[in-house]
Amino acid sequence: MTTSFVCAVDVGTGSARAGILDSHGNLLGRAERPIAMQQPRPDHAEHDSENIWSAVCAAVRAAREKAGAAATDIVGISFDATCSLVVRNRQGGQLSISVTGEKRWDTIVWLDHRAIAEADECTRSGHAVLDYIGGVMSPEMETPKLMWLKRNLPGTWNEAGYLFDLADFLTWKATGSLARSQCTLTAKWTYLAHEKTGWRRDFFELVGLGDLFEHGNLPEKASPVGADIGPLTTQAAADLGLTEKCRVGAGVIDAYAGALGVLGGFAGDETDISRHLALIAGTSSCVMAMSRDPQPFAGVWGPYYGAALPKLWLSEGGQSATGALLDHIIRWHGAGGEPDAAMHARIARRVAELRAAEGDALAARLHVLPDFHGNRSPLADPHAVGVVSGLTLDSSFDSLCKLYWRTAVGIALGVRHVLEALNENGYLIDTLHVTGGHTKNPLLMELYADATGCTVIEPLADEAVLLGTGMVAATAAGLYPDLNTACVAMQQGGKTRASNPAAGARFDHDYRVFLEMHRQRRALDAIA
Repeated sequence: MTTSFVCAVDVGTGSARAGILDSHGNLLGRAERPIAMQQPRPDHAEHDSENIWSAVCAAVRAAREKAGAAATDIVGISFDATCSLVVRNRQGGQLSISVTGEKRWDTIVWLDHRAIAEADECTRSGHAVLDYIGGVMSPEMETPKLMWLKRNLPGTWNEAGYLFDLADFLTWKATGSLARSQCTLTAKWTYLAHEKTGWRRDFFELVGLGDLFEHGNLPEKASPVGADIGPLTTQAAADLGLTEKCRVGAGVIDAYAGALGVLGGFAGDETDISRHLALIAGTSSCVMAMSRDPQPFAGVWGPYYGAALPKLWLSEGGQSATGALLDHIIRWHGAGGEPDAAMHARIARRVAELRAAEGDALAARLHVLPDFHGNRSPLADPHAVGVVSGLTLDSSFDSLCKLYWRTAVGIALGVRHVLEALNENGYLIDTLHVTGGHTKNPLLMELYADATGCTVIEPLADEAVLLGTGMVAATAAGLYPDLNTACVAMQQGGKTRASNPAAGARFDHDYRVFLEMHRQRRALDAIA
């Protein structure tokens, strides 16, 4: 009897990870390789897609070796990735998207905000596609990035023959297929998956991209998540250390893989799933809720049809800087330094000691509005800035710990802000499923329960993002008849943390201050 495993590949902002999973969702081996990023100007961030592919291949080979699996045992592979934009010429070669002109930098990273003016222009268009992205175009989506490219690097635009979301680029490298995922196109390219004709070409005409389809090699129809795109090519199989019998599944954006990993167990229950929120929390934070019916409202991206699970609508919110903000606070403070894991742990230990001594009085007049990289949700204001109120001349390590603690409180209150917006617009969420780097931060995990009043579930699977992508790969490989069945069969469950009722009044008070700070910031902006 042959053993059937799948490979899940997750490409984040700084690294590519690969995992080998069995058909029950158990992670048998994982490996990680760094990827390069350059930032030639403020708000510009660039990847090299060939560097990413090399990192993916090295990670897959190492993960398979750790798992002790034969190449022939890997029957399916799928990719999740950040929603970065890859640009290739008509022969499929690399094209520079960089002001430096270097050809290797052919990918605009998701967090790149160079196209903020173009995003505002899309919003002002008032086109109907905006109804399915929360009414506001984000510079983190692909349309404004494409507009910027056409206006500022016309040579690159004229030579472009292929335009990919990063997950779709990896599928193309693996199979040679030009198929695109329903997840990537719906969430980042204004493709309306619920309509018979998904592309609204009049929108692209309106924003000066009428020739997009001449340069993008985009299909008329998107491929559902987990669809079998085809087998690995001879070259890709050799690169990855797999075989040409391995099937490739239509992939997902990385946060959507995390949503599948933590919410997949509810895939068969379309009513109950709307009570659960996925919080995929790392450098930034993404929240995802799913429902049977569309719940459109300003400030939350979506509703997207079938962007994760079939026949369900997904609403996506988030915070543009969370883990990155805590890192920034450490670097920024005189008593800080390099924000490595040891420094975060040292601060967390000292915060625990200070709280034990001072209780609720700890830094009670210090408040942080965490919008240092704009507000993704629920205000959808990429121009928003962070605010710190209550600073003194104290530059000791303890003052860093207090600022870190209150920044963590601000991050948790930001999740509460998104949650309340969702619940005011048709959801009934009372449970948060948290995955990502924040599960290693005891302060944030406590705050997510206590500041929101929700039950928090931490998945037992170490790698919920890899698990979600493994579910997609298992579907493509035919190990399960459909994605819902794969998700239910492979889910790993989690451990529960109830909120502390005694903390409710304190965080209600902090939340009133949080909302007042938003109001005051708007007032100051109006004066300016």
